Amino acid sequence: MTLSAFDIAAILIVLTALLGYVNRRAFGLDPSIALTVMGALASLLLVGIDRLLPGHRFETIVTDFMMQIDFHATLMDGMLSFLLFAGALHVDWAQMRQGRWQILVLSTFGVLLSTVLVGYGFQLISGWLGFALPLAWCLVFGALISPTDPVAVMAVLKRSAVPPGLQAIVAGESLYNDGVGVVIFTILVATALDGDTVSWTNGLQLFAVEAGGGVLLGLASGWLAYRMIRSIDDYKVEVVISLALVMGGYTLARWLHVSGPVAMATAGLLIGNRGVADAMSDETQDYLLKFWSLIDDILNAVLFLLIGLEVVTLPNNPQLVLLGAAAVLLALLVRAISVIAPLTVMRSFRALGPLAPITLIWGGLRGGISVALALGLPNGDLRAVLLTVTYVVVLFSVVVQGGTIQRLIDWRNLRMTGS
Repeated sequence: MTLSAFDIAAILIVLTALLGYVNRRAFGLDPSIALTVMGALASLLLVGIDRLLPGHRFETIVTDFMMQIDFHATLMDGMLSFLLFAGALHVDWAQMRQGRWQILVLSTFGVLLSTVLVGYGFQLISGWLGFALPLAWCLVFGALISPTDPVAVMAVLKRSAVPPGLQAIVAGESLYNDGVGVVIFTILVATALDGDTVSWTNGLQLFAVEAGGGVLLGLASGWLAYRMIRSIDDYKVEVVISLALVMGGYTLARWLHVSGPVAMATAGLLIGNRGVADAMSDETQDYLLKFWSLIDDILNAVLFLLIGLEVVTLPNNPQLVLLGAAAVLLALLVRAISVIAPLTVMRSFRALGPLAPITLIWGGLRGGISVALALGLPNGDLRAVLLTVTYVVVLFSVVVQGGTIQRLIDWRNLRMTGS
């Protein structure tokens, strides 16, 4: 049965509400972790019932439902604009300016370094495990798994006792490195499909247009919305203006072939700082921030549920799971190198304080963006391999890293205070 877009949205919202209710009543886990785990377990449970009781077709029903959801388009062309804008609204621009050089280096050079190291390391590991993967596609995997996910990172920062300056660096990096990662990913996929060597000149030109154009578009559209909001005092109209900024700005970015994620992060920073401080009454601030906080929470919940449900679409191959486990260790090692190396050269790693290693390395979570990019790969055996490995890394990141980061930060704070 073919479902309409409304049918799919309704099913996802109902599932999110039911699982969220069960978690709240019975487990009390962090919503992002709970929905991911419960979504995955629910899918696996239905598959298991189907195996034990042949003829019920539960696996087919779930698989057909998930196949009707274009996860890549849903996230990259829809949800991401709202999530990035909502996340950027709450980032302190003054704190972010103090760490602007660290953010710039981590979100550009750090992503490039991670892409290369993961790519070569993944080719080596996959060869050991019997998968003959071309270097070009290993570099593609490096590009899609290197950016930290702003949605997952923001969820961590909301509940962690991290100093404001370090919070701003982590948030700023996550807001911008996904845009950088998407550009690098696009260049490498085109190169892998054509079979040509990477043209760094063309790649840098494309990067400058995409990322730089995204910043300019975000500033221009954000400034226009700011001026409109400042000229009136009607919270209903002002909230609609912010909604128009996100939807219209992201659509315009696609038409102009510039980075929509970078544009929305920039516009969100402008509205969340200059707009809130200078252009809004207290009533408008209250309504606008609560509106976007609710949008953020609902879409977050649906996104992490989708990540969990995607498990049913993966191939049943234990070797791929083993390759994914090895990729988890590789991703963590490379994350440490790509953070420590540039910040040490800048002589700012120690200045960020003792919480920096835990927050920047273990808190560098991968999430829906990596899964969406992997799902956007062309069909074939390579896609199945890269998608499964990506899913294993993301699942570990959301559940294990996301589930323990707050405890690690609290433990480190206790050690520092001597309590």
